[in-house]
Amino acid sequence: MEDPRANSADGAGADLHLELASSRGRGDLVEALHESIRTGRLPAGTRLPSSRSLAKDLGIARNTVADAYGQLVAEGWLTARQGSGTVVAGRQAPEPVSPQPLPEAKKYRYDLTPGSPDLSTFPRSEWLAAARKALLAAPNDAFGYGDPRGRIELRKALADYLARARGVRADPERILICSGYVQALNLLSEVLRGQGATTMAVEEFGYDLHWDVIRSRGLEPVPVPVDEHGVRAELLTGEAALLTPAHQMPTGVPLAPDRRSAAVEWARETGAVLLEDDYDGEFRYDRQPVGALQALDPERVAYTGTASKSLAPGLRLAWMVVPQRLMEPVLAAKRTADLQTATLEQLVLAEFVASGHYDRHVRRSRLHYRRRRDRLVELLAVRAPEVNVAGISAGLHVLLDVQGDAQEVVARAARQGLGLAALDRYRFTPDPSTRQALIVGYGTPPDHAYSGALDLLCQILGAR
Repeated sequence: MEDPRANSADGAGADLHLELASSRGRGDLVEALHESIRTGRLPAGTRLPSSRSLAKDLGIARNTVADAYGQLVAEGWLTARQGSGTVVAGRQAPEPVSPQPLPEAKKYRYDLTPGSPDLSTFPRSEWLAAARKALLAAPNDAFGYGDPRGRIELRKALADYLARARGVRADPERILICSGYVQALNLLSEVLRGQGATTMAVEEFGYDLHWDVIRSRGLEPVPVPVDEHGVRAELLTGEAALLTPAHQMPTGVPLAPDRRSAAVEWARETGAVLLEDDYDGEFRYDRQPVGALQALDPERVAYTGTASKSLAPGLRLAWMVVPQRLMEPVLAAKRTADLQTATLEQLVLAEFVASGHYDRHVRRSRLHYRRRRDRLVELLAVRAPEVNVAGISAGLHVLLDVQGDAQEVVARAARQGLGLAALDRYRFTPDPSTRQALIVGYGTPPDHAYSGALDLLCQILGAR
């Protein structure tokens, strides 16, 4: 039988007296009324007691009740009309929406996919020491809105480091700190499109994410062939070109000297811009480091670097050395993108570089990865001698030429819990009739998993 008090002021008052008896302040009363309305204990149309009556029932000040009613009216939970009292507002319940689950990243027992360093080697103690020192020394204005280019402390530290380690001609005023390399590519692509560019030449091998970024800014990526000497510079076209001249991703070849000169000359003659992605420039093992292309012509080459391979992707720190003529439009794009990159991480990295921690970490990492690479190559020579190993002189991965379908090897490895990648996965237009190779990243597994990963790799390569 329906409760006769359901829509009466007296009935509501009795219910509220029971539900709100513990309410003493406005906040308590508002919270209790919210709960009663949300759960349906006070349905739409219910007329509430007057503020005087409810205050008397609860033993609290009338102004407290009046203020609570006023807040709920402002939020839309109640309506109040002169002569009609205060009534629970009608609210249409939103239709339940089932959230679409995001695709889960593939997880392997052993991961030899390329693109990541050994995260277990992140220098936590040194980073923590740098963080303490940087925060204690930071001026107050470091915690406010600042220069979109980034903190001057980091730009000065990077200018010095890039000049001596990578041969980059860098002025702190020309350096822009970004929230990861993808943002750097986004900003440059946006600016070039705004200046009338319609296409960007890209190496036929690379990351599809980067090609998607270029497309998202309104440019069309145009693939250019890559051979054992790097990208075919004589085939560059369009208003810009994205290159990995120090270590082509993923074939591992450096851009030959004559092609480096040809690429820069093409940019000078056509007015194009070269975007240099120096993603793992610190890691060279069997040959002299290849300096940055940017040094040949800083006004034609926009240099980009990142801490993702040398430290960790999770830091989300990257940097650009921008040609002077592009600096203002790039800064304008940065302001509207995110205004500025997180300051605290910049201050810590600046201290980490200036104190020498970064150089020491890179030297340790270079030795660490070289040992891993040597172990991989030696083991393959014994257990899978028919497999040709290429691209071993630099970086964090090697290429293994295999007989048959590389994608089938990747699928078989995945079923056994080993993550690998096929070369064709990084080709602009997949073509299974061409070179069949695996890309094996030896940077990813932590030390305790590396032996197991190599053992399973050899088993899979020998199980043909």
